[in-house]
Amino acid sequence: MERAVIKYRHCGRNIHRFSAPDASYSPRADDSQRRCPVCQQTLAFGLLDAPVALTCPIRNGHTVPCAFLIGSMHGPSHLGEWHDTEIHVGLSNSEGLVYNYTLSGVRRDVRGWEQCVSIRLCPPWRHELRESWDRELEQFSALPEWVSERFDEEREFGSCCYGFALTFINHMRSLDGKASLSRDQFTGSHILPRMKTVSLYINIYHAILQHGFYIANTDHDM
Repeated sequence: MERAVIKYRHCGRNIHRFSAPDASYSPRADDSQRRCPVCQQTLAFGLLDAPVALTCPIRNGHTVPCAFLIGSMHGPSHLGEWHDTEIHVGLSNSEGLVYNYTLSGVRRDVRGWEQCVSIRLCPPWRHELRESWDRELEQFSALPEWVSERFDEEREFGSCCYGFALTFINHMRSLDGKASLSRDQFTGSHILPRMKTVSLYINIYHAILQHGFYIANTDHDM
């Protein structure tokens, strides 16, 4: 996911391509970039149709403080759908250290989450919550519930890394005077909407890799 994706409107369609070193409408760009892939006419844009860059939903989790992170050992292309067997989740502290529950117990990773989905859970203006997040996360990670010997037991009940993260999130919600969220509630309200966006972006990215461009089917696409 290293190349930037742009979107513009031409021929009544929303067209996505990779951003070229010289913009596709620039006279310095090569001929294929300066032509519409649909009508093959030289690109010309009005103010409302000009190319805009899409925000990549895959981010460096170590730069997103106090967040729920979703990663995959197979790479960001496997983040397009929410499958427990395909992903691993963790929690970042305010400095980008990622806590995650594994077979060896709770890991504290300073690297390895550079390409993941990040859901920030602590608003930047809540300074006191951000400070308590770090303190509570370190104490929570040291609890006997998260020793390596209990990992298989947690996996049997469908918890593992997700259970570790959600239990801590609910702990912080209780300290903040908020009700706990069930697994289905958290997944439905926080994860699935984000994963829908991620899945669409990945599909667009792969289509451009294969065909050189992507045409949105509806106005609801990116």
